[in-house]
Amino acid sequence: MNKYVLLAVTLLVALAAIVACVPAPTPTPVPAKPTDVPKPTEAPKPTVAPTKAAEPTKAPEPTKAPAATAVPTKAAEPTKAPEPTKAAVAPTPTTAPMKCEKMANPPTVAAGQPGAPDKPIVITFVPSGDTAKIAKGGDQIAECLNKITGLTFAPVSVGTTFAASIEAMGANKAQIGFLNTFSVLLARQKYDIDPALAVMRKYNTNAIDPDKADAGKLTAYYKGQFIAKKDSGIKTYADLKGKSFCFVDPNSTSGYIIPQIVLKANGINPDKDLKAVVNAGSHNNVGLGVYKGDCDAGVSYVDVLTDAAANLAKTFPDIADKVVPFALTEKIPNDGVQFVKGFDPKVKAAIVDGLVAMAKDPGGNAVLRSIYTIDDFQKIDTSFYAEFENVLKKAGVDPAALVK
Repeated sequence: MNKYVLLAVTLLVALAAIVACVPAPTPTPVPAKPTDVPKPTEAPKPTVAPTKAAEPTKAPEPTKAPAATAVPTKAAEPTKAPEPTKAAVAPTPTTAPMKCEKMANPPTVAAGQPGAPDKPIVITFVPSGDTAKIAKGGDQIAECLNKITGLTFAPVSVGTTFAASIEAMGANKAQIGFLNTFSVLLARQKYDIDPALAVMRKYNTNAIDPDKADAGKLTAYYKGQFIAKKDSGIKTYADLKGKSFCFVDPNSTSGYIIPQIVLKANGINPDKDLKAVVNAGSHNNVGLGVYKGDCDAGVSYVDVLTDAAANLAKTFPDIADKVVPFALTEKIPNDGVQFVKGFDPKVKAAIVDGLVAMAKDPGGNAVLRSIYTIDDFQKIDTSFYAEFENVLKKAGVDPAALVK
């Protein structure tokens, strides 16, 4: 029995020795989960791959050039060159205020007489330009005359037509008129009005005027001009046949009466030879009518296209380039200031002197220029228009027959 036990022990020892000599096999690790297929060795993630689609490793932003001073959030505007100190908006040339100093011996008027507080004097103006401007300047003239003479004046009246101003004087609804030349002749013939002042102006000329030497001189005459678009092909009176034509008003001297005489003398009958005739109402409107093509040609005073009072170039800077004169009238005596028949001579003299003083004062002169480009006045009597009246008579023109 002991012999068998000994033999078994011996076998066990031998077996243990053999086992100890054989390298133990690496035990197959028991997979944590049921045989997960080992993931392919992941390529090492470049640095740590972001969870988003791997943006290429952001190249380090170039060190931001230090913002030139603070870079505005908008697209960098070039540093604004300091705005040129705005030419101190050329102060609108300040017009000197009107002096209107009271005269030494102002006239006295009794109640109920023109110029008394209960019977203010009315001045009428013809609508030969911008009527709003004429009304404003007219009221300034009346206010200044009030301060100079002590007389009372009503707000001025601007006639709706030239004839309306004549009739206002004829009905004694206005006692003083600033009438144009032809209206003076007509008012004299119908109502015996009394011319007292003729307007003096710096003579306006144009490219075709033979009297250019008088440019800028104070004269008591002016001229009318026939105008057309530069590219219209109208160069002579004959070219007007079959064309449309702008006049000013039937009682306008340079804008109707004299041009009618001139046209007939040059073989053009306005009633038969012109395709259409328009009475534009003012010299400004004639210039604009031709410029805008409402009329093929027209007639106005020289030179409404460049005259400061008309100031058409302010709105239409190229008007004097596109519209040009092609003919002129003869000399025409200027407009002026007139009084109704029987007006008190002393009161009239005071008003005349007041207007002359106003023309010499820079502030007063500026107002006079604003309405009819009046530079000065010349005292006159009824003979001043006599020569011109004779010219009309010889041409067969009867002022009374032409009243509208």
